[in-house]
Amino acid sequence: MTQTQSILQPEEINPAIELANRVLAQLDRILLGRSELHRLVLTGIFSRGHILLEGLPGVGKTALVKALGDLLGLEFKRVQFTPDLMPSDILGSHILQANADGHREMEFHRGPIFTNLLLADEINRASPKTQSALLEAMQEHAVTLLGATRPLPDPFFVLASQNPIELEGTYPLPEAQLDRFLFKLNVGGADVETLDQIISSRRRGQPPPPDFIVSAEELEQIFAVMDRIYLPKPVSRYISRIVAATHADSPEATGEVKSYVTYGASPRAAIAMAEAARAYALLAGRPTVGFEDVKAIAAPVLNHRLVLNYKAKFDGFASPALIARLLEQIDETGLKLPRDIEIEKR
Repeated sequence: MTQTQSILQPEEINPAIELANRVLAQLDRILLGRSELHRLVLTGIFSRGHILLEGLPGVGKTALVKALGDLLGLEFKRVQFTPDLMPSDILGSHILQANADGHREMEFHRGPIFTNLLLADEINRASPKTQSALLEAMQEHAVTLLGATRPLPDPFFVLASQNPIELEGTYPLPEAQLDRFLFKLNVGGADVETLDQIISSRRRGQPPPPDFIVSAEELEQIFAVMDRIYLPKPVSRYISRIVAATHADSPEATGEVKSYVTYGASPRAAIAMAEAARAYALLAGRPTVGFEDVKAIAAPVLNHRLVLNYKAKFDGFASPALIARLLEQIDETGLKLPRDIEIEKR
């Protein structure tokens, strides 16, 4: 949407808000105790972005992606990433086949990547060669083999999972691939109440099926409305300043950035923040992006895009703490007002 377009009217936005929140309520019903995680996952989906889920085994990462695929009526495929997985196991390959007149020719057999929702389970277990097979697909939504480029289905999402504690037999994702994920979300454990509810109401932990399935037309309706969520110039400027401030040579870089950050976020991060803020505003029932929407999605967008130095690791300083400090120190107006004046204004 351009800044000259009109703001969505209630009759235009309300059906999409109702449908989006109905999807959110279903996720909360199917998978218990993770409402804010579900909100962020749907924010990523409505932004047409890819999502990296990090968490210990058994916390429900795979169940979340499966529930999402069922609920949105999307074609879903799962690939278990292992060290011996080859690019052709994901993308597909050419096989020599005999046709009706006896001649032989190469026929392309599509791999599991030709789907709407691909679960790349334990993505960091595959070799760098296999991980790189996803780069074109995640950015251009296409696969090129033997000079032929084939488009992937629309929409196309990669939801990947990784285990943060197992290091043997794993390969850290390269920065170029990490940057293609809109969000990196941490999936934590469940609290006492949630655990009690799960074991009391769900035999073997089996989640219930969704009460309804979103049609392709309804999903397109949400996408269309999300594209028209208005991004005011002050909010756009705020996003730009946050991303620029992740670089040590920026005038607004904090002391922590100057001390701990080797490489800051790319322009792709600014684009991701703008799109995700629009989707977060939609789920909140607003036709216009506010500063609060940017703050809500800043950490999931930035926490995997900052390359920290060894001093940060030595001091125990991680990306989430740095981003929180950054948001504290960058005022929304850009006027560098004293903090006490800002608080009085609010």
